[in-house]
Amino acid sequence: MATLNVNKAEFVKSAAAPAQFIRSSVPKVAFAGKSNVGKSSVINRMLNRKNFARVGAQPGKTVHVNYFLIDGKLYFADLPGYGYAKVSQAERDRWGKLMEDFFAGEGLFDLGVMIVDARHKPTADDGTMAEWFKSSGCRFAVVANKLDKLKKSEIEPNLALIRETLALPDSVPLIPFSAEKGQGREALLAEIMTLL
Repeated sequence: MATLNVNKAEFVKSAAAPAQFIRSSVPKVAFAGKSNVGKSSVINRMLNRKNFARVGAQPGKTVHVNYFLIDGKLYFADLPGYGYAKVSQAERDRWGKLMEDFFAGEGLFDLGVMIVDARHKPTADDGTMAEWFKSSGCRFAVVANKLDKLKKSEIEPNLALIRETLALPDSVPLIPFSAEKGQGREALLAEIMTLL
């Protein structure tokens, strides 16, 4: 069975344009989510690191695709966060163009991980991102982060609302997750390990 040493992670590069996207036969996992959904925290939790993927004080600061090589066996591609109000229209357009190019490219990722906030109904931007993942033809999973902020009784209804709002097929796993507490980490790791 394949193993992955998640503690062996290195930052490779930031791609600001399609020419810089990594195209290689090494499997790639693309992480996407709203600016303030805790995407960096989820990646850091997956790698057992505190501050590996930059956790920004200001959301919406990542306008590149950041690549990390994990154990020499797979890449994490951290996509720029979306839906943050305080960025200029030009910045938003640049983001949109970069994402269109990323999702239109062949072989740029093998598994998508879309991160949403477990506490809230997914936004229109979340819906757009889910559609991009669906149309890519690649497998993807949805991670409902910030589970630790919910009461037990809220978890099931919230997950049902997320699945319904994003019109997720049954084949798409919806993983309850807490970057804070580590819940859901093993389930997401199991999805990622299928690439190896």
